[in-house]
Amino acid sequence: MAETIVEQIAALKKLSVSQLRERYAEVFGEASKSKNKQWLFKRVAYRIQELAEGGISERAKKRAEELARDADLRLTPPKDAPIVVAAPPPAAPVRDPRLPPVGTELKRTFAEKEHLVLVGESGFTYSGKEYRSLSAIAKEISGTSWNGYGFFGLLPAKEAK
Repeated sequence: MAETIVEQIAALKKLSVSQLRERYAEVFGEASKSKNKQWLFKRVAYRIQELAEGGISERAKKRAEELARDADLRLTPPKDAPIVVAAPPPAAPVRDPRLPPVGTELKRTFAEKEHLVLVGESGFTYSGKEYRSLSAIAKEISGTSWNGYGFFGLLPAKEAK
């Protein structure tokens, strides 16, 4: 039963997937998870040759590792690869052009009392408390709903009326 390598490989071509998996277990000493006939055929054929004639030398293995380390990465994806587009970074919130520069103090006299509001980067400070809008401060001062820009005189003359 001393078949040549060529005869053994020719016999592999006639085997079914389950038979190739059995042959894989024989030559590798472990079961295969793959059920791909071509992959099993190639692996078993290579292993038969390797056992009969010896595998690649240690020197060749080391050289292959060196080449793999120095190889350029693939820069273009395969043609059938799905295209994944990254979402653009969120746009920075646009600062309302009606607002004065950060650090400006807004003054408003209401009910015979002067009220000071400090304009911040992302909100406003009134009486040591942070607010997100001028309207909230206007409501705090007056007790009723106001347009914050109108309350502090920041609207152009035609819109203030």
